[in-house]
Amino acid sequence: MQQVAQRALALNPKTVVACAYLELTSPDLPSCAADMVAQGVQAITVVPMFLGVGRHAREDLPLLMQSIQAQYPQVSFTLQAAIGEHPLVVELLAQIALS
Repeated sequence: MQQVAQRALALNPKTVVACAYLELTSPDLPSCAADMVAQGVQAITVVPMFLGVGRHAREDLPLLMQSIQAQYPQVSFTLQAAIGEHPLVVELLAQIALS
């Protein structure tokens, strides 16, 4: 995940990028959101780095996003679908499996 964040920064150095975790590792999503808001970020997009859509992506994350949005109503929050649902990821995984 850190490599994805580094690559995103390399592709667009003006974008604020941070990795947040839902459990067992810091920083958590509320902390990252607070840091970004403190930096003046007005729009935050959360990209769940899940290959599958389990309980975290389906239940926990939407509730957490609602809580964060309520805490920072002046900020626009967007929750994307889990990366495992993206057609490009599916295509790449299929190509890797066949290689």
